[in-house]
Amino acid sequence: MQTQPLSKWIAIGVLLSFLSGCGVLAVGGVAATASVMADRRSPGVQAIDKGLEIEADSALSKRFGSSAHINVNSFNQKVLLTGEVKNDEIKNQAAEYVKSLKNVRSVLNQLIIGPNSSYAARANDSYLDSKVKTQMIFTEKLPSNSMDIVVEADNVYMLGILTQSEADLAKKVASNTNGVKEVFTFFDIISDAEKARLEKLGKAEETQPTSPSKFQ
Repeated sequence: MQTQPLSKWIAIGVLLSFLSGCGVLAVGGVAATASVMADRRSPGVQAIDKGLEIEADSALSKRFGSSAHINVNSFNQKVLLTGEVKNDEIKNQAAEYVKSLKNVRSVLNQLIIGPNSSYAARANDSYLDSKVKTQMIFTEKLPSNSMDIVVEADNVYMLGILTQSEADLAKKVASNTNGVKEVFTFFDIISDAEKARLEKLGKAEETQPTSPSKFQ
């Protein structure tokens, strides 16, 4: 991989520090509260998603070790797996394990077969992730707190609870961000009426799986 100019690494540090903490701290505790309230998931679903991420990440790391580099992201109880694994067997085992967890609605298995990504590649993904999220935040009519964005190998994966028009706009913004190779969307699409209802309530209804999810 080519050596990146120093200016790019400086930009990475500035953007990451802003998005991961400094920018939030500048406005105090109000920002954290606003983030939860603007999320179209209920607090209960948000807690479930965080629990699924922690449980699956820990279990998969222990089970596969250096044979895999797996990122786990959950939004509205849909679990996205990205990263690299040594072979198809590990890819399938990882998905089957996550599928078996309580409260998982579906598994989005986007793992690829290949060597683990390098530190430089992951740093570049973090930089691109910052760019995409910044574009989303400053785009009107996009509920950025109702989306989860993951960047892996220059590909963008998006989950969220959006109307069709919001979903189309989000995909367009991500696709037009310099450096993005391809965009994959896994949104839960809601009607304008449902959007209005959720905005009135300030939260989404907690969803519970009623039947085994189909593996994707």
